[in-house]
Amino acid sequence: MADITILNLNMLYVRYFDTVERELHLPLGPLYVTSALEDAGFEVDFRDYQRHEADELFAAEEIVKFLKDPAPVVALSCMANLLPFTLLAMRELRSAYPDRTLVLAGVGPKSVETQILERFPWVDIIVRGESETTAPLLLAALRDGAPLEAVPGISFREGGLVRHTERPERITDLDAITQPAYHHIDLSKYSGYGVITSRGCPYPCTFCSVAPVWDHRSFYRSVDSVLADMRHLHDTAGAKLFLFQDEFFVSGKSRVMRFCDALARSGLRIHWKAFGRINLTDEEMMRAMEETGCVEIRFGVESGSDRVLAATKKGFAAEQTVDVVRTACDIFRRVDLFYVWGFPFETMEDFYQSLFQMVSFRMMGARILPSLLCLLPQTEIFRDQVKLSDLEFAPDLFPEYMVTGHEVSRHAHVEIRPEHAGVFDIVRAHPDMFPGFFHVGLDTNIRPKLRILQEHGFYPASAEELQEMESCGAHSPRLNEGQRQLATRGG
Repeated sequence: MADITILNLNMLYVRYFDTVERELHLPLGPLYVTSALEDAGFEVDFRDYQRHEADELFAAEEIVKFLKDPAPVVALSCMANLLPFTLLAMRELRSAYPDRTLVLAGVGPKSVETQILERFPWVDIIVRGESETTAPLLLAALRDGAPLEAVPGISFREGGLVRHTERPERITDLDAITQPAYHHIDLSKYSGYGVITSRGCPYPCTFCSVAPVWDHRSFYRSVDSVLADMRHLHDTAGAKLFLFQDEFFVSGKSRVMRFCDALARSGLRIHWKAFGRINLTDEEMMRAMEETGCVEIRFGVESGSDRVLAATKKGFAAEQTVDVVRTACDIFRRVDLFYVWGFPFETMEDFYQSLFQMVSFRMMGARILPSLLCLLPQTEIFRDQVKLSDLEFAPDLFPEYMVTGHEVSRHAHVEIRPEHAGVFDIVRAHPDMFPGFFHVGLDTNIRPKLRILQEHGFYPASAEELQEMESCGAHSPRLNEGQRQLATRGG
């Protein structure tokens, strides 16, 4: 029997009326941890729930079915949108396998570890930080019956109290991390081939839920290491389009230029997509990216209001955005621009400044991707500027990043099916744990702005409009082979 069963629950699954958008992306995080455990001599039973087929995928009993006869330790990795479902699934696992140790990992439980362990007794341990360091030490302690307090980066119960051990030091040499355990999956079955070039972002954007996971510190892989990973996926799986998932790929011009130069000399004939950053991107860099196969650049613009940009600590002004985006639209096949709307402090004047910018960039050919503010627990804006008493739940309206797959999505609007009501009952009962599903100023701030966005075509107002739109996934592995098209939130 294996020492541990690892279940990946990170997945893209969205119901649209009578259709489903589902893309299979490499589960890089859990596969990196699997390699670290195998390097330490442990036997890993890796299972990717993305690959599961069922009439009702989001049912707790399906998780139990998929995890038939698991190892003595079962670790589930999820993101924030699936945290409520994961907790309910772990309850069913506890009932089916009362002797297993249940571990929760991934970014989903970030900043709510105490609440989870206090309120959900079937969760035994939560792993925090980079699991490549923690997981082997945790498994060794569980195997040997050693005290958990010696394991760094975990939260657990002891004597009725929740204990948090010190997190281990960040991994600074990312090249030293063993390649993801690709041998556990059939690479040919996946369509999204992601590659990580860095971990962490140093920018202090107040609404960002990613940078706090990495303590606002960034470390990088070498160009040779990244290219070796790309070549492996190209040669073994036929990957021709790569998604650089880290948000700090453009960390500096010299690093990007070195990568482009090495890619040009490598002989790899591939396409790729990456995030950029307005204040770190110039024309020379963008032309080098495009010449080496970059077909899509994505910018987190967030707002067209200088007041909002300053309040959210973005680090650039609206005027810079105009210059960079205009140039990018002349260079790349596709330019994606992310905007956040619905800030509690965003006045209508601020909002209209963003709207004007969005309409202008759409006319240039950029794809505009507005997203309703998502108040995750680790974000500065939630921690310092939002009171729990301000949170309002709307069963017909979720932020895009909190769509779970249980509901039927119409982009801005959702419909909760009766059979999935239990998932959202747990959300409503614990707003401090799941604030990403809630809003501030629902009728005074959110709905009025949504109506205006719909009037300008940034959200579909009908089923017919939705069906006319292509995939909304900015990380989509699909490549637009046609001419550049004017786009909205859906395409």
